[in-house]
Amino acid sequence: MTTPPAIDDRFAHWPRWPARLLLAAVLLILTAAALVPIAAGKQESQTVGFVEAMAGGQAAKDAQRPRDDDLALYDRVIERIGKGENYYAVAADEHRQAHYPLRPGVAVRLPTLAYLAVALGDSGKGAEVLVPGVLAAALVLLVAVVLAWWKRLGEEPGGAQFQRIGTALVFMGASLGLNRYYFVLHELWAGMLIALSLALHRPGRKWLAALLVAALALAIREHVLPYVLLMGALALWRRDWKEGAAWAGLVALFGLYLTWHLGQVAQHVLPSDPLGPSWLELRGLSGWLSNVVLSSNLRFLPHFVAGPLVMLMVLGWAGWKSPLGTTATLLYLGYGLAFMIAGRPDNFYWGAVIAPAMFVGLAFAPQAVGSLLKAALPG
Repeated sequence: MTTPPAIDDRFAHWPRWPARLLLAAVLLILTAAALVPIAAGKQESQTVGFVEAMAGGQAAKDAQRPRDDDLALYDRVIERIGKGENYYAVAADEHRQAHYPLRPGVAVRLPTLAYLAVALGDSGKGAEVLVPGVLAAALVLLVAVVLAWWKRLGEEPGGAQFQRIGTALVFMGASLGLNRYYFVLHELWAGMLIALSLALHRPGRKWLAALLVAALALAIREHVLPYVLLMGALALWRRDWKEGAAWAGLVALFGLYLTWHLGQVAQHVLPSDPLGPSWLELRGLSGWLSNVVLSSNLRFLPHFVAGPLVMLMVLGWAGWKSPLGTTATLLYLGYGLAFMIAGRPDNFYWGAVIAPAMFVGLAFAPQAVGSLLKAALPG
């Protein structure tokens, strides 16, 4: 029986003064995270569905509660294309009737998820009708995510010591993928697929499966593009030219798909269609925390607890000195910065793109905090 590798702790050998500066910054950020407001704007009522789904009795409640505007629009689109109508003609008509913008073109979702829903048997009736095909797909994806992370943690340096708690945290983060009320929400599927892709990736060894899963996620929601760019950049940094070229090729293919999509939308835009409001809101730390907390199971907790937990997730990832730790740290810091700059309060559900696997960072947080304290304070 082989001995598991020792934990490679990023903060263990830091010089005292840099460690003290980092510790002070961490304390300041944790305090700010406990104090800043967490809000979802005018669509804050949408968060109720996530809580109810995990509290039990969701099937009956779904049949009673009104359908959220965004989700009702997606339902109608799925219902109509299932009857043979053109996706872009339907999307333009439904956007116009719901007073949703058609400009810029990215305001209209990519058609991938709608056609997949139809293929899986969704008739566009919303959460009031259980669709076995969609539910089976969600269940298979959840099981794949959990198993992939169990295996990945077991293979990482020192990861076997965190295998159980890390996998449990992944399940906690990914369990929202079974909330049928939100099965038509693009970010929910994209986030689950990112979590699976990250777990399947083996730097310099195995990356094709991760690439293919990421390709599906990107075809569903363009918000996956930063993840793909990061994976490609890290491959080039490692001088893995083959993998880097593969990720670059995916970006190029997506560019063609998005260009085609925007062209199709443009054909249905009328001069009278208004331009949608800007997504540049500069919400700062509140935007980052709101997106992650309100699109995850952290919403069960008081805001002054949930906010610091998001920061501790990132600190935990940053404290794990491994290729996976570095990738996840850059990933979550990058999306966090994006959420601080872009996205209106009612775009909080964007956080579902990164939330599922982010939870794993809590498994490493105690070690990261302990080693940082040890490096910063006198012995």
